[in-house]
Amino acid sequence: MDLKATVSSNPVRTAIFPVAGLGTRFLPATKATPKELLPVLDTPLIQFAIDEARAAGIERMVFVSHPSKDAIERYVREDEELETTLRERGKARLADMLHENALCETEMQVRFVMQPEPLGLGHAVLCAKDEVLPGPVAIILPDDLILGEPGCVQEMIDAYGPSKAGHMVATMEVDEDEVKSYGVLDVTGTDGPLILAKGMVEKPEPADAPSRHAVVGRYVLDASIFDALDGLPPGAGGEIQLTDAIAAGADSIGLCGFRFSGTRYDCGSKQGMLAATMAYAAGDASYASVLSGTQPTLATAAE
Repeated sequence: MDLKATVSSNPVRTAIFPVAGLGTRFLPATKATPKELLPVLDTPLIQFAIDEARAAGIERMVFVSHPSKDAIERYVREDEELETTLRERGKARLADMLHENALCETEMQVRFVMQPEPLGLGHAVLCAKDEVLPGPVAIILPDDLILGEPGCVQEMIDAYGPSKAGHMVATMEVDEDEVKSYGVLDVTGTDGPLILAKGMVEKPEPADAPSRHAVVGRYVLDASIFDALDGLPPGAGGEIQLTDAIAAGADSIGLCGFRFSGTRYDCGSKQGMLAATMAYAAGDASYASVLSGTQPTLATAAE
């Protein structure tokens, strides 16, 4: 990919990856392994997020991590020693794959900042303030896996300029009893894939929800989001809510949802992770016998 040609006209140059969470829903697996490194088959969640940002022409990736999760930085950055060892052992294809996946500083700007305490998604985004490039920023939550071509972030960036909304959030309709798990748009109208809104409510009870248009883990936000977050009081759950800061700018810079074309999997849950793994495996013919239940068991194969 010709990175310079891609980013020259891209209005969104920075992507923020909040990866400091503890992953408590996947304990004990996440006691030693960050949830972002849990694989869908053989591909870690963080790799899907990185690839989505790359495809969208992002110039700088900022990872907001925790001091206990240094494995993420080891995974993200290039490991020349491992690649050399693999090549010496005749595993050039594996070495090439690792090289292609890694973020090389000569091709991509990479920054890591720490969020020492779990003070909410809004606080995580604010931690990245000093590392972002000028202009609007993309925010990608790796445990919200969205499979599809083009990628969700690319679709949002393509729609961002013409939308005339400073804050754009990825949305999907959910069942009424699910709204309490999401930020929800207060909708004023629609325009193609855009859901025009005058505000957002974080995790409302179904009876209080202004709509069923729920926000999922992709955002393209005006740079003013950092000023809105700075000094913002704690919201739902005692955390600094990104939703509150976005809602605060709805009147002045505009807010809209974006109905993406891909399929979203909540890989922060075990059910979503399993569904994503099965869907991803369905695209590879080598797993067909496993998915169909015709794969022989170990006992059968040994007979």
